[in-house]
Amino acid sequence: MSKLITVFGATGNQGGSVINHILADSQLSKEFKIRGITRDTSKPAAQELQKRGVEVITADLNSVESLRTALDGSHTIFLVTNYWEYVDKDTEVTQGKNVADVAKELGVQHLIFSSLVHVTDSTNGRLSHVPHFDGKAEIERYIRASGVPCTFVLAGYFMLNYLQMLRKGDDGTYQLFYPVNGAKAKFPLFDAASDTGLFVKAVIKHASELNGKQVLEAAGYYTAEEIVKIFTEVTGKKAVFVSVSADQYKAVLPPPVAQEFLENHLLIESPGYFLGQSLDESLKLLDAEPTSFADFVKKNVDAWQ
Repeated sequence: MSKLITVFGATGNQGGSVINHILADSQLSKEFKIRGITRDTSKPAAQELQKRGVEVITADLNSVESLRTALDGSHTIFLVTNYWEYVDKDTEVTQGKNVADVAKELGVQHLIFSSLVHVTDSTNGRLSHVPHFDGKAEIERYIRASGVPCTFVLAGYFMLNYLQMLRKGDDGTYQLFYPVNGAKAKFPLFDAASDTGLFVKAVIKHASELNGKQVLEAAGYYTAEEIVKIFTEVTGKKAVFVSVSADQYKAVLPPPVAQEFLENHLLIESPGYFLGQSLDESLKLLDAEPTSFADFVKKNVDAWQ
């Protein structure tokens, strides 16, 4: 009999990618039935999943009772939480804990959580305003302490960001602004919509050896100068990196998130987005190459006109 995998964020970039990769995999598509959780089952993306054989339901992450129903019968869970829905770390942490509690209660065999590093602790309080990272790290700690068999996938820096961040100046040159050293700060770039499922698929297939482990989701490390160089090579459009001060960087951001985004990028410079960890062990798990930044630019070249 097929095992059940329940995927949160089924119509989003991460959850949607997990579903796509499981359905396309000859082994996992036979081994697992998929239940997708989304906020609105009537939207076209949810309807499309149903046509592909996915059971699509809603669930309230703030309600343990709702989660009991949604997770009933699950062998494996892929959990992604959304800080930006409430812009409140405590709410996100409570939601993650609720899923962990219900997973333990129901005897779930594998909880895969989309986590991140704890910025405040990793910098000894130097960078203490990145709650969308810290909350996920606190959920990870809670899941570990719960005793539920678990693996953590840590999403790299979204390539999708560059659709907005590489901006054309008045002279036609594309510019990339960061408050970091363009030759030293290393961005672990990740095409979440394409490749989350590639990594999660590998985690499912290597579950026994990855209990309690972290898997780093990124195609590779790129400096800001490498990013603009690749962009120019692929598109033929001139691009330059411009290093800006902390105050200059914050000045162009919405005030509620300015300090958070600044510190998020200062983390990348030191001690590093993944705290200096190599990607090699994570990449060895994969059965296909992840999307490189050059591949991503080729796929989205029409976005930069």
